Amino acid sequence: MKHIFSEYAYGPGPRDGCWWDETIAAPEWPRLQGNLEADVAIIGGGFTGVSAALHLAEAGVSVALLEAKFPGFGASGRNGGFCCLGGAMIKEPGLTRRVGAEAAAEYWQAEEDAVNFAASVIERLGLDVDRHSRGETQLAHRPKDMEKLRRKAEAAAKSGTEVELIEAGDLAAKGLGGPFHGALTFPVGFGLNPRKYLFGMATAADQAGARLYRESPVTALKRGARGWELTTPHGTVTAETVIVGTNGYSSEDLPKWLGARYIPAQSNVLVTRPLTDAELDAQGWTSDQASYDTRNLLHYFRLMPDRRFLFGMRGGLMSSPAAEAKARQRNRADFEAMFPAWKQVEATHAWSGMVCLARLRTPFVGSVPGQPGLFAGMAYHGNGVAMGSYSGMMLAELAQGRSRVPRVMQTPLARFPLGPFRRILLPPFYLARALADL
Repeated sequence: MKHIFSEYAYGPGPRDGCWWDETIAAPEWPRLQGNLEADVAIIGGGFTGVSAALHLAEAGVSVALLEAKFPGFGASGRNGGFCCLGGAMIKEPGLTRRVGAEAAAEYWQAEEDAVNFAASVIERLGLDVDRHSRGETQLAHRPKDMEKLRRKAEAAAKSGTEVELIEAGDLAAKGLGGPFHGALTFPVGFGLNPRKYLFGMATAADQAGARLYRESPVTALKRGARGWELTTPHGTVTAETVIVGTNGYSSEDLPKWLGARYIPAQSNVLVTRPLTDAELDAQGWTSDQASYDTRNLLHYFRLMPDRRFLFGMRGGLMSSPAAEAKARQRNRADFEAMFPAWKQVEATHAWSGMVCLARLRTPFVGSVPGQPGLFAGMAYHGNGVAMGSYSGMMLAELAQGRSRVPRVMQTPLARFPLGPFRRILLPPFYLARALADL
């Protein structure tokens, strides 16, 4: 495998201290031993890959999934657990200029469809995922951002979407205490335990006949006489079709086309011990709304059903034990600045993971150009719970010769400049976005 960050980023260090690991045991997938055949082979055991495996197996398709580490190792097992609108990093006017109003509207509808899809999977499979929050709330960190939220509310009203605009003076009554200048709640989205959700889908996929393997990294992928051949340390899979669902943990050479077409970026999360009623009242935050602020480099946070508080933000730009420690310290400092009444509250868990950015700032789900039978789905820009799950289902349909993929998401990933050194583009990009937040 070829990665653009140091191997530390892809090892156990960043995820050491992940709260989700303590909430549910990982399923006991075997390691691939020997050679086997399948109709479809899947690389990656996160939301995208497991959703694809589930829907293929339920359709009676022979499927084998290969995970390099263990179930939930990557972003799907360590994210913030926001099942919400998102997937693109581009704003509505920019996307409309690029693709036209019709294709842009089709994409924005897909973001909502993705949330509804995830909700339908949870309901259909009867999964207990600690779901909470009625929609998602965005909080203005500056007065001028509240003006933008007011305009958003007006536009939503005209389109028939029922939103709730909360002025600064009404935040306390809503249990949204903090340094905010108002808020806007959209009715779409909710919080969940991502590990319980992922493993619930995985169990259903296994019961439907999918073959799921852990510690079976794909070290080579090539087209042979009998189809695609996937090599792992202790066996091979031959399949007519391959789905790549590795997102921010992708390899530059699986397939080679992926090289320089994505950038992994770190996101940091902390979780506190359970808060008492007195502590919640002291800060004035008693809401269980999944929330985030209006910054470009946003903070995301929520009070979970067990009264622990989760707080996350974009992480560091380097990968090493020292860089990881600094990123966690910065996340803690921002947490204390935003919620000063909790400065003495212990954060019992802290970790980081990689999100995936694309040059066009929109997700990709489709065929790898020039490679018949090879599909990929990735670049959810930190919103993979809903969009990754939805993309997995769409990839399963593509593997069966059907497609409902929005036109925007069919556009192949564009290459970043600088090839393997492209991560040096992140510091000036982050700096520009941070300055715009002032």
